[in-house]
Amino acid sequence: MNKKILALLFSGLLIISAALTGCGGNAKDDKVLKVACSADFAPFEFQEEGNKEYQGFDMDLIRALGKEMGRNVEISNIAFDGLIPALEAGNIDVAISGMTINDERKGKVLFSDPYYESGLTIVVRADEESIKGFKDLEGKKVAAQIGTTGSKEAAKIKDCEVKNFNVISECFMELKAKGVDAVINDKPVNDNYLKKTNGEGVKALSEKLTSENYGMAVRKDNKKLQEELNAALKKLKDNGEYQKIYEKWFGGASK
Repeated sequence: MNKKILALLFSGLLIISAALTGCGGNAKDDKVLKVACSADFAPFEFQEEGNKEYQGFDMDLIRALGKEMGRNVEISNIAFDGLIPALEAGNIDVAISGMTINDERKGKVLFSDPYYESGLTIVVRADEESIKGFKDLEGKKVAAQIGTTGSKEAAKIKDCEVKNFNVISECFMELKAKGVDAVINDKPVNDNYLKKTNGEGVKALSEKLTSENYGMAVRKDNKKLQEELNAALKKLKDNGEYQKIYEKWFGGASK
């Protein structure tokens, strides 16, 4: 056997070895569920100072779902309007971030079954008397988080000037600084903010503009993962684990 044949055989073995290693790496990666959220949406996802772990209802839920699916959950923090692009680019497997299921987003991603029912409400300054509901926002300045349904609904209000911010905490800061007249956001997040700040300087209005369902988003071509998430979610609801997580963050029975 000459040197040329030996060299060819050796090269072939290297290629086969690399292919097998690659297959092993993919099998390992299948055990990891790459998840992203926008960690500024308490009580669904947030990060307390000095604590590296992301916390909140969504975070507990996705970890429980991962455990049920036999997957290790890795969570990263991405700005809300970057979540769907990250899915489309294949950088993450799942986006869970209080994301409302709507037709526009359905054109880009697949959603899991709904896991939480929400709706939009208004927060105003405590001394505000002229704004009692959504119809009173005409001609006013409103803050909302960029890319959210709150921002889209605010844009529909006649002569309303909408200021979009990257994180919801900036919306509340702008309200207190009198840069806007109101904040439109999801009711549980508004309620959580008032609870944490003892309603200092602000108040929430009782009117709910919409009824919205939150869902987990996956890539359009990942029907298998959508089905796995739905099956795991059903199991958590059937065995009572979902209810435990719900009570931890909201109290009472889940809808």
